[in-house]
Amino acid sequence: MTATSTRAGAGRPAAYRDAFAVAEFRVLLGSFGVFMIGETVKMLALSVLVYERTGSGLLAALAYVTGFLPHALGGLFMLALADRWPPRAVIVGYDLLRLALVVVLALGALSPAGMLVLAAAVGLLAPVGSAARTALLPEVLPGDAYVLGRSLLTVAAGGTQVAGFALGGLLLGWIGPYGALWVAAATCAVSALLVRAGLAARPPRAGRDGSGAVRETWRVNRALLADRRIRGLLLAQWVPGSLLVGAEGVAVPYAAGLGPDASAGVLLMAAASGMLLGNLLVGRFVAPARREAWTPWLALLLGVPMLAFAARPGLWPAAALFAVATAGFAYQLGLAQRFLDAVPEARRGQAFGLLSAGLMAAQGLAAAAGGALSDVLLPGAVMALAGGASLAATLALWRVLSPPR
Repeated sequence: MTATSTRAGAGRPAAYRDAFAVAEFRVLLGSFGVFMIGETVKMLALSVLVYERTGSGLLAALAYVTGFLPHALGGLFMLALADRWPPRAVIVGYDLLRLALVVVLALGALSPAGMLVLAAAVGLLAPVGSAARTALLPEVLPGDAYVLGRSLLTVAAGGTQVAGFALGGLLLGWIGPYGALWVAAATCAVSALLVRAGLAARPPRAGRDGSGAVRETWRVNRALLADRRIRGLLLAQWVPGSLLVGAEGVAVPYAAGLGPDASAGVLLMAAASGMLLGNLLVGRFVAPARREAWTPWLALLLGVPMLAFAARPGLWPAAALFAVATAGFAYQLGLAQRFLDAVPEARRGQAFGLLSAGLMAAQGLAAAAGGALSDVLLPGAVMALAGGASLAATLALWRVLSPPR
């Protein structure tokens, strides 16, 4: 697909019904929703199970993050597989690998340490499966419908995580962690069946160059980062939004400081709602050219409201500030088509995988920095600093965020 064809019809925004009219997109979205629910239930059940068997809060926390911490590491070493292998085979293969993992966990045959090691090892391939799925979008949805597809995947990620937490909590109360793991195993099988039956077979995007997957991943990552345009677009998608995660990371101590009636859940739900609403409104009602023109201004929205946390607002004003700030995540929609046009089609899977792995790493670092600062500063000050850092990053990347003239 060329840059010209992807911009066909760019004068008007596509409608969400245009995306839903494509059967393969419905399969991608549906299987992604099932995948996210299953992963959330799995991480929650594994965390509870490890805590029950060890009594260690640290190990329970490690169990919870083993599903995504290896994501960044896999992005460094394994991403070439996303373009070397047929995309449907990659997605189905990863679902089956997850199925095997969850069945082993549900059987209870491993020690807690063995569970953590196995979950982390499978998590190394998570960016490969994610990259293969994301790189299929522009092949399934042409033109501006592709941007809406990205928007819908973002909305689905937030919504299904909430559903996964709710379902996981119910399952843990009804059938315990082992039973919840068997339900998670069923979601792996459902996702694999949906993809295998609903997606067309496609050839690999890139042939093998004779080197191993690790060496090729490093080589292509270096080539992508050496391209000034691609590097700028990656930084623009990685940095401003990830810095806001540093503020979300101290929502619990901030709410605790407001009194016993304040709940961090209100702040985090407001943050999720703002992000989802921003993506839906900007994706559906803003024309493509205007969406790109608004990109740097929407990115500013991430940081500016957070500055008010220096004044320590109450729970509901704080929730409103969070919702307004996270609505700014819609700025990434204005970069989606530009990033697609910038990366080589043969390396599209690896490029999207690098984008995802970088986001995971940047968000993890921001959350860690926010937590460390909260030991020496008031939570409101940490939130304001996170907003200021996001604002500074947006200003530094203004030329990249602005559409080319």
